[in-house]
Amino acid sequence: MTFLSSRRGRISAALAGIAVSALALTACSGSSDSEPAADTDDTAAEEMITDLTVQLSWIKNEEFAGEFFADSNGYYTDAGFDSVTLVPGPSTGATELISGTADVAMSDAVSIGSVVASEGAPLKIVGATYQKNPFTILSLADGGNIATVDDLAGKKIGVQDSNTALFNAFLAANGMTSDDLEIVPVQYDPAPLTNGEVDGFMAYLTNESIIIEHEGYDTVNLPFADNGLPFVAETLTTTDEMISSNPETIKAFLKAEIMGWTDQVNDPEEGARLAYEEYGADLGLDPETSTAGSIAQNDLVVTDEVEANGLFTISDDLQAATIESLAGAGIELAASDLFDLSLLAEVYEENPELLDFMG
Repeated sequence: MTFLSSRRGRISAALAGIAVSALALTACSGSSDSEPAADTDDTAAEEMITDLTVQLSWIKNEEFAGEFFADSNGYYTDAGFDSVTLVPGPSTGATELISGTADVAMSDAVSIGSVVASEGAPLKIVGATYQKNPFTILSLADGGNIATVDDLAGKKIGVQDSNTALFNAFLAANGMTSDDLEIVPVQYDPAPLTNGEVDGFMAYLTNESIIIEHEGYDTVNLPFADNGLPFVAETLTTTDEMISSNPETIKAFLKAEIMGWTDQVNDPEEGARLAYEEYGADLGLDPETSTAGSIAQNDLVVTDEVEANGLFTISDDLQAATIESLAGAGIELAASDLFDLSLLAEVYEENPELLDFMG
């Protein structure tokens, strides 16, 4: 199985139960070399951590093109970092953040929301790369042809075990249950779709859908984000301690990230090249599908709200929609439990030129 075809279950695995061992609130400093500042020492609280560790949610493919731009173009260095270490996943990032082995993690609202709700993990989302989650029901035009929610009725849908709870939440959001169709257990290879075993296949818009299309199939997608289950993904997440004790570190990182993703939005082909030729050169990434995925993911990154408010911002409406989506999956939180966008707001207030990212 290729890296590209084995990645989909990581987000909704949280719904099957994320076991976070040794959850100790006293151990959730974002970095081992940063100590909580005394209340009377505001200067210490503002000192930057110059060697930052970032836990990625997946392998070093085009999904992290913005980070590759930020590194290769010197934006991290310009922001004041001596080093920014990008640690490949797969990982939801929660364990690394809580243990202190990572300062920031690329994760998603489902995974982080799950540990915040069930374990009281002191984590916050401070921005989101993907304004739309990439989950979809993939079908073939000459097969299941599932273009609307109503088309799901009576169909055989291939769903990975780790994605079952999320798929059921998707059904519930659309007034359906598993009794309205047949759920067929599958793995992550979409072969059951192409060989006719299933009518639809739970997939990623930026992954299987592209792979199957490039194999010559006429594909149809039913995106979750556009059909009742919107939630943010590829979120920038850190600890409450980092936010309170090292805000300048997080702000510097956010600024560099915005600059890196500005480059990606305007040159996704180069973002893909950075992945398959440089940062993921040892992974055997396919240039054609990497480029297609890099271009496609920009549609998840840039929305009307982002064009108005800036990269990584999460509007009040999208926060509310995310919280509602999580509730449908049994994760009960308030927006303030999961999101803290105050530092991102400060970055844009201090650097308004970053709002002009469309080139």
